Amino acid sequence: MSSFECNGGTVQELGGLKSYITGPPHSKLAILLISDVLGYETPKLRKLADKVGAAGFLVLVPDLLFGDYYELNNPNFDQQSWIKAHGIEKASQDTEPLIAALKSKGVTAIGVAGFCWGGAVAAKLASSIDIYAVVLLHPALITNDIINEVKVPIAILGAEIDNSSSPEQLKQFGEMLSLKAEKFESFVKIYDGVATGWTVWYKDEDESSVKRAEEAHQEMLKWFKKHIK
Repeated sequence: MSSFECNGGTVQELGGLKSYITGPPHSKLAILLISDVLGYETPKLRKLADKVGAAGFLVLVPDLLFGDYYELNNPNFDQQSWIKAHGIEKASQDTEPLIAALKSKGVTAIGVAGFCWGGAVAAKLASSIDIYAVVLLHPALITNDIINEVKVPIAILGAEIDNSSSPEQLKQFGEMLSLKAEKFESFVKIYDGVATGWTVWYKDEDESSVKRAEEAHQEMLKWFKKHIK
């Protein structure tokens, strides 16, 4: 297993996936952070991983896109081929060897948070018996079918300005999830004045944006502290 230092953690290969890994290596509690379409190398996502790791969790940011990241600024980028190659079903299946590897290392509880595209992957994983709790941050590509399959505590943190998942749609998901209140806890929170991606693409010089991102980070961490133990 190869690794190299990066920020507070290392990049290693585990379960066939290259992942940024941070936090106490022998923790029995693990969190997967699933990136948006721009990939697991996003600096602020890794910074968030370090923050979650500092709270006592073993944190992994897997490269579920296998280095093939969406090219926002390339007018010739083949969006349809990319979307076809990186389906939610495939990405969720690609986590299975990683989850198995964590369990073989002694991890007893696993949580998942997903951002935009990764939010749909996380929601898909919320139907797995191997996952204890999930957080979706400004998720994209969520369907009613995916929500209907959720079996574990789930928090949805949405943006007021989001074409991928509008506040109205997220509130509808919240109503669907509330019908299962006897089985697991759920809640939806919409953050005013922010747009999709605000938790990992805020500008450091914008104090208000930093503050709103940190609020969502704390909400996510609070959820995991409650349910991953």
